Amino acid sequence: MHQGGGYLLATLLVFLAVFPQPGVMVKQEDFKQCSQSAFCLRQRAYADLADITRASSPSPCELVPGSLDVKSEEGVVTASLIDRERNIPFSFNVNLLERDTARVSIKESRPLKPRYELTGDLALDAKYPASVPVGSVKHHGADTTIRFGKDERNSLLIRSKPFSFELAIGGVPAISFNDKGYLYYEHWRPKKDEEAAPAVENQAPEPEGAVPAAGSTEEKIRNLKENLKKDLWEETFNGKTDSKPHGPASIGFDVSFLGSKNVYGIPQHASDFSLKSTRGPHKAYEEPYRMYNLDVFEYIMDSPMALYGSIPFMMSHKKGATAGIYWMNAAEMWVDVETHGAESVLSKAAEYLHLGHTNTTTTTHWMAESGALDFFVFLGTKPTDIFNSFTALTGRPAMPQSFAIAYHQCRWNYMDEQDVSDVDENFDKYDIPFDVLWLDIEHTDGKRYFTWDPVKFANPVAMQENLASKGRKMVTIIDPHIKRDDNFHISKDFKDKGMFIKDKDGNDFDGWCWPGSSNWIDYTDEKARANWADKFSFANYKGSTPSLYTWNDMNEPSVFSGPETTMPKDALHKDSVEHRDVHNVYGTLFHRSTFQGHLDRNNGKDRPFILSRAFFAGTQRYGAIWTGDNFSKWSHLEASVPMLLTIGSSGVVFGGADVGGFFGNPEPDLLLRWYQVAAFQPFFRAHAHIDTKRREPWLFGEPYTTLIRAAIRHRYKILPYLYTLFEESTRTGNPVMRPMVAEFPKDEKSFSVGDQFMLGSGILVKPVITKEQASVDVYLPSSSVWYDYETFEKASPSSSSGIVTVKTPLEKIPIFLRGGNIIPRRERVRRSSSLMHRDPYTLWVAVDGEGKANGRLYADDGHSYDYQKGDFIDSEFTFSASVLKGRAINTPNLDSAAIKALGCRMERIVLVGLKAAPRRVVVADGGDKLTLQVETRKVSGGLHVATVKTGGNIVIGETWELVIE
Repeated sequence: MHQGGGYLLATLLVFLAVFPQPGVMVKQEDFKQCSQSAFCLRQRAYADLADITRASSPSPCELVPGSLDVKSEEGVVTASLIDRERNIPFSFNVNLLERDTARVSIKESRPLKPRYELTGDLALDAKYPASVPVGSVKHHGADTTIRFGKDERNSLLIRSKPFSFELAIGGVPAISFNDKGYLYYEHWRPKKDEEAAPAVENQAPEPEGAVPAAGSTEEKIRNLKENLKKDLWEETFNGKTDSKPHGPASIGFDVSFLGSKNVYGIPQHASDFSLKSTRGPHKAYEEPYRMYNLDVFEYIMDSPMALYGSIPFMMSHKKGATAGIYWMNAAEMWVDVETHGAESVLSKAAEYLHLGHTNTTTTTHWMAESGALDFFVFLGTKPTDIFNSFTALTGRPAMPQSFAIAYHQCRWNYMDEQDVSDVDENFDKYDIPFDVLWLDIEHTDGKRYFTWDPVKFANPVAMQENLASKGRKMVTIIDPHIKRDDNFHISKDFKDKGMFIKDKDGNDFDGWCWPGSSNWIDYTDEKARANWADKFSFANYKGSTPSLYTWNDMNEPSVFSGPETTMPKDALHKDSVEHRDVHNVYGTLFHRSTFQGHLDRNNGKDRPFILSRAFFAGTQRYGAIWTGDNFSKWSHLEASVPMLLTIGSSGVVFGGADVGGFFGNPEPDLLLRWYQVAAFQPFFRAHAHIDTKRREPWLFGEPYTTLIRAAIRHRYKILPYLYTLFEESTRTGNPVMRPMVAEFPKDEKSFSVGDQFMLGSGILVKPVITKEQASVDVYLPSSSVWYDYETFEKASPSSSSGIVTVKTPLEKIPIFLRGGNIIPRRERVRRSSSLMHRDPYTLWVAVDGEGKANGRLYADDGHSYDYQKGDFIDSEFTFSASVLKGRAINTPNLDSAAIKALGCRMERIVLVGLKAAPRRVVVADGGDKLTLQVETRKVSGGLHVATVKTGGNIVIGETWELVIE
């Protein structure tokens, strides 16, 4: 029963006065800096002390003599470690795995209590990599070198005193651990040991009674020692206290990427793709990069502040060697980055491997509040090797339905069924395709999820069926906060089953979010996850249909009344696990449970589509994410590219940014420029805040309606190429939207480029990011031939810089075809992607400098899991010596009815970059030959573009040849 209006108004006014609300410009003072996060302060203090005293003792951690044990067949290396300063023993374990991967763990040998560890498929794919045997083992005094991998190309050097280790790829040092001596394990202890001296305490003793001079090294040491004791058992921020019942448990360590000045990863931050330094003389930021999932509305640009998602994965690259690290830990983290020359950190493997020292190294300092020291190291020769290894470990990206990669229309909120109908009809009126219409929180009955407003959305089934009649879908929002209401079936069910997160005193945690007083389900509990999944059945979710999908928002989790607008760290999950240990994985467990619900509702036949705001390693198994509540500013458009490159390079390949910005009212040209670049990004959705003006594509007048229409329609033309790229991601982990370094791993100028991107291997895109920008400079690597995407003119970049300047009138952003690629397309754009499913294809064949090109087309039914049974077409195309060939590869059911139903025919082939105009084009399909119609035009540089019309005589999936004479 609803409360009266006066009561609700009074409650709302109190709520607004007491709790911070999304929609107000972010206040940095509402979120911690490192100096306000006690464990970060302590870990940074330890690192500073280690730097000051490193000449006498870089690290008190040593390998116990005689403890090293190599189990060659099992690929396992174990040893005992000892912290000499505190006399604390640790176990050291290395497990060598396939795909040039090593798992490393360091644990307390005799802990006061077990540490929380992410186990099983909470963080890893069910198909765990197999172990590989150890190759040769060589001892160098107290140190040991172990070789492993194919042809023993990798090596692990373990140094005993002080303890450190390094990994090399093909004899090239790549990554080292504890070179700086930052390994600092805050062991479990009784509270009476609070004043126990930490390591390095005695490395720089002070004379008794001495008072350090102001500004002296001695004074700095004394202050740092005081910081090591800061807030061990309790800390307060903005009036909210974390009780820390178990005391300090943080872990810190350093990892150096030898010879690399570029490192990437650790999303999510509104910063560059190549991470900036946070330490040292060339630092760009004062603060470390923070990883702690938070609801940071209208986030600021160029900042290491935490945002909505966290993946503790980092990758470096230099010519011939790529290395990565993934720390499997879901607690709050901070990471410092420092790039410096050879004088700071040198490869200690060089003396044993007969190598020269590297010139540049990037050192990183990783700090986590709790959890286990359990991480993976990945080795390779190029970034795609690391993408493959990392997603093999954490899970391959899910294959999306075809509609999910088309255009989505969303705002907070489409207010009722008539509003939905009007928007749908206007897309048709203005000849603009779209596939999905979204409903935000106002569609519910009082913010009770799985319900519909009984007045505004009285006939939800009919509304969805009307959209479905045009091949369109609907998405509704379902957040993790559950309105406290015993008359609400979801609330009562989870309360009665004891499945809500508890506060530190063991009561159901009660916080504030959109519905007011709310509870949060404990998704670490397998039974709670199953119960949540059951709520998505058509019988339980009244008014839902097979064309309804789900949006998981606010799942960091966002708690308006909580510290930093999130869950208190001392809240309790199943088995009394503190929230601090699982915070960053909470949103992904929610995402996973919703995914399972969609699987179950259709008996595993329909691929789910679930959008999540929060993310962690492994999120890619469950669907898409977006970059959160951005703003209608040019700077936010600019930031979307490096943010999505970072997220995609960290495993989550299905990502996008709200087109036009969530907050604010975009200028028409900003909105247009955003559509133009977003049409080439993996997830393509326009979204807006409830207080913004309506901004559907037809509302800005000419020329904007025409140009936005053109951008959206272009998305639909490249859907076959995008779908093929997504399928590739499910096998390899390669991002759909790729950084330049991934495609050009030998081109050093590409290593730090983060303001342009490759869509797959064949299309380069650079956005226009300032108002009235007349031209844009684009970097085109000289190892490839490039063609303007619209005119097919060959690009002529500067021979020295590789830069080409592109004029950018409103209708154009810089887009280039990369020679050597074949791009599958569909040219007939219809109202939705499903209506195009049987339309014929066009191939764009862009030849390289040798007149060659290759590509693929993957197609299936676009919605089911039948592709796992072999019901798909995978066609390979090659062009060489003036012959274009097509054949099916890896297609076991080529003659099945499901394949034939796809009707895959080719209607047109466009050949770009030909040195001579074709006289005749002949297609050979089996024993038959047929002359085809061809039109040719000349472009600059003496090149030609030929358009071949096949008349539908080429069937994709069959073997055929097209000969250019």
